[in-house]
Amino acid sequence: MEEVHTVKSYDEELAHLTGIIARMGGMAEAQLTAGLQALARRDDDLAQRVVAGDARIDELDREVQSFAVRLLALRQPMAVDLRQIVGALNISGEIERVGDYAANLAKRALVLNRAGITAPVAGVVRLGEMVRGLLKDVLDAYLEKDLTKALGVWSRDEEVDAMYNAVMQDLITLMTEDPGTIATATHLLFMAKNIERIGDHATNIAEALHYQILGTSPAGSRPKGNTVGGPE
Repeated sequence: MEEVHTVKSYDEELAHLTGIIARMGGMAEAQLTAGLQALARRDDDLAQRVVAGDARIDELDREVQSFAVRLLALRQPMAVDLRQIVGALNISGEIERVGDYAANLAKRALVLNRAGITAPVAGVVRLGEMVRGLLKDVLDAYLEKDLTKALGVWSRDEEVDAMYNAVMQDLITLMTEDPGTIATATHLLFMAKNIERIGDHATNIAEALHYQILGTSPAGSRPKGNTVGGPE
């Protein structure tokens, strides 16, 4: 049962914290979407906007850290309230990393656009769309406090690993058969790895939400595929 507060301002402060996380998450999802579009459409202007937009996510992350520390100091929360504040700190950090990876995608898209793309990008874009779906679902789960939806994201990490492996193998085969694609394919390998890592952060958010709601981690080990070695 959730705690009922007698101080209205405390509820408003917790709602404010959730609101910052919601804005961060929406921006990170938009950044990932735009980064993928910049790659698919060879859109330099869009890629540059993604790179510039990462600073705003960083600002919101710092705002979460500051506000959460203030709440911990002034309210001295316990039980579910403490988990909500600590969970916000953890989730904010995960979203900030998603923003970083989206910006990295855009930076590599700029490099590829200027150098000339000699390898197909469709596989990386499909992987990105799958991961964007996970990110959207876990952010919705956070706002709705929907544990079932969060666990659904957590369990789908294996699907991301499987598609990542397929994209990696296709790119490695392409480089082996056509050395002219090596430069482009190498960038795409890094981009695929960045996207796979965004998927990991989405499942980390699901785990943090599970702990926030129930005070425990999801039962069992996170479903993981056997990912092939790739760039970090």
